[in-house]
Amino acid sequence: MKADIEWTEKLENRVKRKVRITFPGKTLMKWQTKRSDEEFWDYDTPPTPEDWDHIVEKVDVLYHRRRLPYHRLELVRKLRAKALGE
Repeated sequence: MKADIEWTEKLENRVKRKVRITFPGKTLMKWQTKRSDEEFWDYDTPPTPEDWDHIVEKVDVLYHRRRLPYHRLELVRKLRAKALGE
């Protein structure tokens, strides 16, 4: 099942930032970001707390629409809590 989740947000000075999340395994989640003023994707910058909030919201909506399994929702919540020290 394809489980890519992505969104685009507008930053200052008319720069767009695209965020893409993929699930390469049952216990893995891969973040990618790319700004419109940069040429390559960034795989190393950790997600912000706002990014975590956004992905939890998106995954919850997809789960309720039966487009993602429950273990993905659990994984995202667990990784968010670990990353934010909750």
